[in-house]
Amino acid sequence: MTKGKKALIWSILAVILALGIFTYIRFFFVFGDGVKAGELNQFTYKGYVWKTYEGRLIQAGFKGSAKTGGASIESYIFDFSVADEEVANELMRCSGKNVELHYKEYLGVLPWRGMQRHIVDKVISTSSLPE
Repeated sequence: MTKGKKALIWSILAVILALGIFTYIRFFFVFGDGVKAGELNQFTYKGYVWKTYEGRLIQAGFKGSAKTGGASIESYIFDFSVADEEVANELMRCSGKNVELHYKEYLGVLPWRGMQRHIVDKVISTSSLPE
């Protein structure tokens, strides 16, 4: 085998290895995980080719204003996907309730995993909203 062929083979192997590492970090490496709490506003099962569970959590919070010295209530929206059907079925029964959700954050989106980078994997607690 000539030096040129060896160099070509090693170059191809290096490119394949680099693509594999990139794919793993972009789509399978868990960048972060945590817990979000708020009112489950919407939860749907949708998609053209891959049907996925998609949800929206509304988090109420206070925002202070340096100019006026007052505070206002501001909503934060947390969009998420659910890959586990058992967790999705539990969330289907929680619309309009306060929920605490554990999620994993990925750097990239896979169409069969959901449309969001945040994937909820566990419902920690649920409670009815105060009236």
